[in-house]
Amino acid sequence: MNDAGGLLLTILLSSLLPGIAIFFLAEHRRRLRIGLNLTGAVTKLVLVGVLLLGVLRGDEYRFSLPLMPGIDLVLAADSLSLLFATLSAVLWLVTTVYAIGYLEHSPRRSRFFGFFSLCVSATVGIALSGNLITFLIFYEILTLATWPLVVHRGTPAALRAGRLYLGYTLTSGLVLFTAIVWLTLLAGAEGFTPGGYLESLAETHAVTLQVLFVLLMVGFGVKAALVPLHSWLPIAMVAPAPVSALLHAVAVVKAGAFGIVRVVNDVYGAELALELGLTTGLLVVAAITILYGSIQALRAQDLKQRLAFSTVSQVAYIVLGVALAGPLGVIGGLVHLVHQGLTKITLFFCAGNFAETLGIHKVREMDGVGRRMPWTMLAFTMGALGMIGLPPLAGFVTKWHLGLGALQVDALWVLWVLVLSGLLNAAYFLPPIIRGWLGERREPWPEPMREQIGPTRFETHWMLLVPTLLVAALSILTGLLAAVGLSPLGWVAVIVQRDYIIPGLDT
Repeated sequence: MNDAGGLLLTILLSSLLPGIAIFFLAEHRRRLRIGLNLTGAVTKLVLVGVLLLGVLRGDEYRFSLPLMPGIDLVLAADSLSLLFATLSAVLWLVTTVYAIGYLEHSPRRSRFFGFFSLCVSATVGIALSGNLITFLIFYEILTLATWPLVVHRGTPAALRAGRLYLGYTLTSGLVLFTAIVWLTLLAGAEGFTPGGYLESLAETHAVTLQVLFVLLMVGFGVKAALVPLHSWLPIAMVAPAPVSALLHAVAVVKAGAFGIVRVVNDVYGAELALELGLTTGLLVVAAITILYGSIQALRAQDLKQRLAFSTVSQVAYIVLGVALAGPLGVIGGLVHLVHQGLTKITLFFCAGNFAETLGIHKVREMDGVGRRMPWTMLAFTMGALGMIGLPPLAGFVTKWHLGLGALQVDALWVLWVLVLSGLLNAAYFLPPIIRGWLGERREPWPEPMREQIGPTRFETHWMLLVPTLLVAALSILTGLLAAVGLSPLGWVAVIVQRDYIIPGLDT
């Protein structure tokens, strides 16, 4: 292992080691637990920044550990992995601060934050995975590390959600394991390669490659919440708000979508996927998921449930862009990795603030909350308008590029999907905005529900409010500054131009 590979390993250990230490802390060791959490989160962010600067200089980073003959655990850094790793590191630091405030007087905090740290380790491991074998290992670790967070409250509803979550994810993991072993036997344990590495097998194993693609999409599609594999996600919303934010914006669903991106672009390659007719089916599934998730969100009256079905819809935009298999569509899909993460974590933080401060769980209970909690309601409004796609917010940037991508590959029907989904987004996000700002509360607001929110100069505890405003500001800036080279859009454009072999890229 060289120094470059050592940096990749250190990034993983920066959250893994504090997490292991936190497991052994007594509940009353509050300051030490907070110190370990924040030290790990800040250290990871700094190290990812160092890695990013190195990759921009042209340095190569690779760590390899033999597992068995011909199969290695491989960590590697490319521009796409750094996009996901940077998003994870930034949002994990913010979510850590939020979770500390949210769980201040809750039981089992050491267990919670121990698994919380394991989750970030697994997510960054997924981002830095250099081949499918490594991806699978961290993918399954993520499943096992998130289950205790889903069932953290220990209620019957939480335990039921946990069983459903394990049932879906472990089954999908078995499917994924089968597909990856089969593919490894067929093509060897190759690393992720721009343009894919299966072209030589197209003539002799076309049907096998098609079957394997379906299995891989099922394996990753469960965590990506593609219809009809999505049912676990809305039910998992019984988990605490930081866990909901974790599932939707940073870890689980994003890991599934990232896996689909890797398979299409770095295992099969867009050209082979088109040649085998694989992208059409994936495009249809993504379109159905976008519309179905939006319709279900419109029907949901519980605020977190509405946001959960919105995630089902919004994550499918990533898959839609990749399945379009054209330069602009891929740019729209990849940049939505960032845009959806920032916007959705904003919305879940806001929902947590409403619930923990005033006991608001339903959309109908939001009447007048903008006058009681104006900053949280402002953040919610910006996040919701971003999801709708109002210019110049981040969601508009995504949908604009997806629309251009559909035109670029003559998939005109996708434009109608985008228009209809935008109308549905407005139909389920505008009512809570209107109620929050213009609704009339007929009875006094209750006192803050939780002890730590008690006497404060702010509308809620500062550790809940500050992270919410920070991610809301980031979600706004990614849209306003989209034309800047260092923006997520500029970053993704460089990724596609430099690292991806896509039909029509020169156009």
